[in-house]
Amino acid sequence: MTNPAVIRELDARGVATVTLNRPTVNNAYNAELIAGLLTTLDVLFSQSSLRVVVIRGAGRHFQAGADLAWLNEVAQASYDDNLAASRATAEAVHRLNNVPVPTVALIQGGCFGGGTGIAAACDVVIAADNAIFSIAETRWGLIPGIIIPQLNDAIGARQVRRYALTGERFDAHEARRIGLVHEVVPLAELEAAGAKAVDRLLQNAPEANAQTKAIAIEHAWGDLSPERLARLIEQHAVKRQSA
Repeated sequence: MTNPAVIRELDARGVATVTLNRPTVNNAYNAELIAGLLTTLDVLFSQSSLRVVVIRGAGRHFQAGADLAWLNEVAQASYDDNLAASRATAEAVHRLNNVPVPTVALIQGGCFGGGTGIAAACDVVIAADNAIFSIAETRWGLIPGIIIPQLNDAIGARQVRRYALTGERFDAHEARRIGLVHEVVPLAELEAAGAKAVDRLLQNAPEANAQTKAIAIEHAWGDLSPERLARLIEQHAVKRQSA
């Protein structure tokens, strides 16, 4: 089934493919894409046959962070509307992080800001050799607080302190070195590499995988209490409306 900004497919094996579908703006996220992702995850979670979720971006890039035109609109909105936007954004990444089935991200081209949060929230991340990453929110006077727990899990607080403070771009091989991605392949082989990862995951017992993942998250930065998540959301929203 299709949302204008998110496409979802579920095959006979129980493998769902979720495609971020705003290629004309490099799949930058706005209210429509966030709502589409939340709806997609809700629908997929209701399927008892679900075994694996693959997330990808349409076009040349995986996900180029926030749509700056949309961010400007939200910044001018009421406090409550601004807070709701941050809550939905945080919930999308938090929910993806806690999907009770294995998740695979296939990354090509740009993966910036929130895109790195999506990558960090997935269990297996494969990048094409043309992938470029950055955590550059502070260059716009914003903070990446709602994705830092997942990034801390993926690359460690030490690397987050470098890349989230400098905002510098880094390539797929550096992303692999620091742990954001697990494998780097030629762009032409990205889909095939993803298929191999899915095949490996399908060989394992679903309930054992679910429990193993839950235990790993329980002992990770991303295991947020409702109170800690609410605090990150409020900080994220307040900063967006600051001078």
